Amino acid sequence: MNSNRQHDLGWMLDEALRIPEARHAILLSSDGLLMAHSADITSDDAERHAAAMSGLQSLARANSAFCGSTEKSWQQTITEYDHGYVFLVAAGPRAYVAASAGHGVDVETMTHRLMELVQRLGKELSTGQRVGEFA
Repeated sequence: MNSNRQHDLGWMLDEALRIPEARHAILLSSDGLLMAHSADITSDDAERHAAAMSGLQSLARANSAFCGSTEKSWQQTITEYDHGYVFLVAAGPRAYVAASAGHGVDVETMTHRLMELVQRLGKELSTGQRVGEFA
């Protein structure tokens, strides 16, 4: 994705972060490629986190059977740390939004904002399957 396209989507990520304690947001493909990032994170850090989030979504989807569901039913994962949260949300076919926030964030509000972002971006967030890539 070219840098102009990343900028086009990056401002939407910035808008979703306009709540107290929200920190960073990235848009990534299922194979861990950075598609866009919020203004408050460097491209290098965003790329590193995109790769890690790709692994997290893969693990979450693989464990969906644990709750009696199919792999395709995964919608989001919220991970809590001592100093905050990481939110990872399905954002369309083979695309995900990840965001971080401080421990004082209103988790329900943050989740709602991310769901609004996903709905607002719609087809903008979907990625096509890469040639030669396994499903």
